[in-house]
Amino acid sequence: MKKYILTGLATLLPVAVTLYVVAFVVRLLTQPFMGVVTRFLKSSNLHTPFNSETEIRALAQVVILITLFLFIILLGSIARWFFVKSLIKLSDKIMQKIPIVNKVYKTTKEITHILFASNKNTFKQVVMIHFPDQESYCLGLVAREAPESCSVAGSDMVSVFLPTTPNPMTGFMTLSPKKDLIYLDMKSEDAIKYVVSCGVVQPGTYEEL
Repeated sequence: MKKYILTGLATLLPVAVTLYVVAFVVRLLTQPFMGVVTRFLKSSNLHTPFNSETEIRALAQVVILITLFLFIILLGSIARWFFVKSLIKLSDKIMQKIPIVNKVYKTTKEITHILFASNKNTFKQVVMIHFPDQESYCLGLVAREAPESCSVAGSDMVSVFLPTTPNPMTGFMTLSPKKDLIYLDMKSEDAIKYVVSCGVVQPGTYEEL
């Protein structure tokens, strides 16, 4: 009986976590447009034969995702044109001149560049760090060097992201001295799998139940 239960959990858990993460991303992308698209579908009668509120919202999510996908492809194609590249540079300068807006724009741009730049080693180094107390350890991913203003007593500080279980898209960010970190010979992908599985999937191994 125990073996059957463990096998069932091993089969169900990856599916459940995957569906949870996908649903989270879908809600994140579609929520800002749900009201407008839902009202449009109701007023134009394009939702037929979908009549219930739940079916209409599901249809609205599909429409939003398809539209966003096509928009991203179109934007990527246009961005390759020389003229548009020059226009983007001009708009970038304008955005950085607007008070308050420039703070949000610059921060968002830097984060996006760091996450998607192929020549960066962001989140590639896995470490162990004392968290939430000195008697416990937690897996973390080194983001990058901490700002010089955050250095304490001459110690070299680094920014470490601690993903949470079972949703690694949320977590904690710590500023820790390098000497307090234990650097591991582990891939970041294996560390995420370990966190998502609540410690069930061991890094670099997979055991049949």
